[in-house]
Amino acid sequence: MLAAAGLLLAVVTAWLLNRMSPSGAIASGGRPAADTKAVAKAGDAKAAGPVPVEVIELKPSRVEEDLSAVGTLRSNESVLLRPEVPGRVETIGFRDGAAVKKGQLLIGLDAALNEAEVAQARAELDLAASNLKRTEDLARKAFVSSSAQEQAASNVEVLLARLKLAQARAAKMRIVAPFDGVAGIRTVSIGDYVKDGADLVNIEDIRTLKADFRLPERYFTQLKVGQQVEVVADALAGATYTGTVDAINPRIDANGRSLEVRARLTNTDGRLRPGMFARVRVILGNRAAALLVPEEAIVPLGSDFYVFTVIEGIARRSKVKLGVRRNARVELLDGVKAGDVVIVAGMRVQRDGQPVRVVTAPGAGRPPSAAEAKPTEGAKVP
Repeated sequence: MLAAAGLLLAVVTAWLLNRMSPSGAIASGGRPAADTKAVAKAGDAKAAGPVPVEVIELKPSRVEEDLSAVGTLRSNESVLLRPEVPGRVETIGFRDGAAVKKGQLLIGLDAALNEAEVAQARAELDLAASNLKRTEDLARKAFVSSSAQEQAASNVEVLLARLKLAQARAAKMRIVAPFDGVAGIRTVSIGDYVKDGADLVNIEDIRTLKADFRLPERYFTQLKVGQQVEVVADALAGATYTGTVDAINPRIDANGRSLEVRARLTNTDGRLRPGMFARVRVILGNRAAALLVPEEAIVPLGSDFYVFTVIEGIARRSKVKLGVRRNARVELLDGVKAGDVVIVAGMRVQRDGQPVRVVTAPGAGRPPSAAEAKPTEGAKVP
């Protein structure tokens, strides 16, 4: 009986082990192992399904090539008036910050002595002229020699030169505006005694301004006199002023390897001031066949850049070369062509050849509008 019981136990144990083997084992939850593998394969297939993405079709757009720099605004004409001779301030003919006209008396020094010298020189000249006239009359009658006549004429010339010298000295006591402009803030008052070379007041012509800036020497061949520039001052938010390149320094700065450029612009509303910090954009030209994509479409990888295009439902990675940037859009110079469909949004594409499903996005496939294609301030060429 004991032997029979042991044999029965062995048979039951063997039957249970056979049921739990890989070929016929019961999976967890009572499901066969073959069914579990099928579910896993189905889940993988679902995970590897088409990824929903948003795309745009590349279409040629107009874009401006430009260079950006920072610079300083300067007056069209600027002068700091200083007296050539010492003297005491007698009159002031302007108000601080007011407009002045060319030739307007700004500061007059005490010229009493100079005026007296002029009057004396004029009287002596008149006397010498009368003496010359009498000498000429006597010479015609042969009462005086020709040498006496020549001496009288020379005396007139000497006194005439003395009069002009006295008048020139008197004129230096009057300090006038050399051109139309705006007066600065004077540093003297009536009664002050000033020495020659002392600072009196500055005059600025701000109807037209100059913008001086520097660019790397590699752009020397692209710059030309007459090219359009746009100037933006940080102090005047939202205001843009246009001008032209007026001069290019033929000498390259050996220290910074930079090129000095001067632009000229009209101060239309009078709000710009000399000395302001300015952002300058030089427009080199226009191109009508640029391909622009949103910055989100660019995939950086090391030092290279890529985009994913959609070809028959498959994502294909293409290496591209970047150009100018405009309003969060980047120009593609190489690697794609007009008509290509580029992925711009959606679930991130992980690999080349991944299946994708195009989702219609608002505005997809349309070219950028004029506002989008307009350059932003400070845009730079990479």
